[in-house]
Amino acid sequence: MNKQAIDPITLEVMRNAFYSIADEMIVALIRASYSTNIKDRRDASCAIYTSTGDVVVVAQSEIGTPLHLGTMQSAVRSAMEAYPFDGLKPGDAIAMNMPYPAGPGHLNDLCLISPVFYKGEMIAITANQAHHVDMGGFAPGSMPFGVREIFQEGLQIPPIKLFRSGELEPELWSLISQNVRPQVEVKGDLLAQYACNVTGSRRLSELMDRFGTTTVSTYLKEMISYSERRMRAALKKVPKGKYKYEDVIEGDGITDNPYMIRVEIESRGDSIKVDFSKSDDAALGPINCRWPSVAACVYYVFKAILDPELPPNAGAYRPFEIIVRDGSVLSAIYPMSVCNANIITTQRITDVLLGALAEAIPEKIQAACSGTMNLLNIGGTNPRNGVLYNYIETYAGGQGAMHDLDGMHAIQSHMTNTRNAPVEAIEAAYPLIVEKYALIPDSEGAGEYRGGVGLTRILRTLGDVQLTLSSDRASVPPWGLFGGEPAKPSKCEVIDSKGNKMGLPSKVTTSIPNDRVIVTETPGGGGWGIPSMRDPQDVRLDVLDGLVSIERARDVYKVQIIPETLEIDEDTTLKLRDNCNRF
Repeated sequence: MNKQAIDPITLEVMRNAFYSIADEMIVALIRASYSTNIKDRRDASCAIYTSTGDVVVVAQSEIGTPLHLGTMQSAVRSAMEAYPFDGLKPGDAIAMNMPYPAGPGHLNDLCLISPVFYKGEMIAITANQAHHVDMGGFAPGSMPFGVREIFQEGLQIPPIKLFRSGELEPELWSLISQNVRPQVEVKGDLLAQYACNVTGSRRLSELMDRFGTTTVSTYLKEMISYSERRMRAALKKVPKGKYKYEDVIEGDGITDNPYMIRVEIESRGDSIKVDFSKSDDAALGPINCRWPSVAACVYYVFKAILDPELPPNAGAYRPFEIIVRDGSVLSAIYPMSVCNANIITTQRITDVLLGALAEAIPEKIQAACSGTMNLLNIGGTNPRNGVLYNYIETYAGGQGAMHDLDGMHAIQSHMTNTRNAPVEAIEAAYPLIVEKYALIPDSEGAGEYRGGVGLTRILRTLGDVQLTLSSDRASVPPWGLFGGEPAKPSKCEVIDSKGNKMGLPSKVTTSIPNDRVIVTETPGGGGWGIPSMRDPQDVRLDVLDGLVSIERARDVYKVQIIPETLEIDEDTTLKLRDNCNRF
């Protein structure tokens, strides 16, 4: 089948068939997994690749994270360099989790890669990446602060044949299990990952039974060309020129020194150059990135703002030239620590990209979102059964506002797409009690369009635990745009039985005794436009919803609310609004 034989109707049929397969793969992974982090929070992604390792289709359901999907291609290619895939057999699967030289962003994100055979010929690859609750190392959850090398973070798995002819290799599993804490969950999630790939292989074989190998292979490749054409057309919407921005990460868990992330974007018409080389040198602590994570952020931002429906694949990546400087915080050199870059640094990369593009295409850009995944790892020995456990969750924050839209509340933004862990699931699986889970009033960035509010969760420990908090935006809050105000920053503290409070830094691994209360608060999202220009009726509704206090409505939005009736005092409001400084 040649190029001329391709037609748009068949392309659309095949495109939807590929996406259906990818969606069924991720559903299989979720339904078969053991850990709360995957089966409830859905911290996993999957994709289909050509036989040469180019990503073609990623799951388009609500499951999957932009960061995973952006780094998996480098993991697949690293595996292919280690193993000649055409020498593998049906049922084989390669596992790897190493960020060096190129792969997942940290050791918890284990990638499982399987060749797909049809009538003896390898015709595609299926792969998935899932965040395992523990990979050993210094602290439960394998994302500790206070470490300087990746050796301290956990078990490094280079590309290895973990499944052979459909069976988990017992010797390799024995080695892995000896190095992780919750062995049952890790093994269960590994088997679920294998089931995911098997599902994809079966469905691709069925598609070839129906349409033939040549047709399926041709349209897999055409999907890549189609995405490249669409991305190049979308990039023409960005006015030609250079755009700069910088933002800060608040320390690395070893020192409080700020680390600047700097970008210069050069729009060239149907291509883009993105230069991060002026970012600060690598950190001592584990906030350093590798280049696949940086590239994932770039791909995500431009797809999201220019063509959200564009199929994200290797073709969509071709128009980008991405520059990082080796030895910088965005291109760490082995064996520098990296485990918390996923949680913090990638969110800041996204922020600087959006900040730079706000000058070029302001109507497409939102104010800063919460700017951190705000992760808690809580682990120890479960007093109920004496078994080692680790609870992991990233906490959502406020979404930044746009020129015509308020930000959403308590939502995972940008490089993450995980769900919350239900209270019932937490208390059933772990020795923790959830005492409060709520939105935080007055945490939004005020504006003509306001940002979303953050959330708070209060956990009581039952037994001694080790806690890792991985957060940011505690002193430099999420910024607003065009007169919009910044949001309320993050905060975390521990309260003892006498009510004494101990504030925690945003990046720490520490021991917490039995029967303590951990209070975490996530940032809101930045506002857009001058707050006093907000429609008074929208302010009134925010007050009614408990999102904004009457005092904040008066002082910040210049809207006077009568407490007894929650109606607007129009005379006072007009005076307040007329007297405010509009700039």
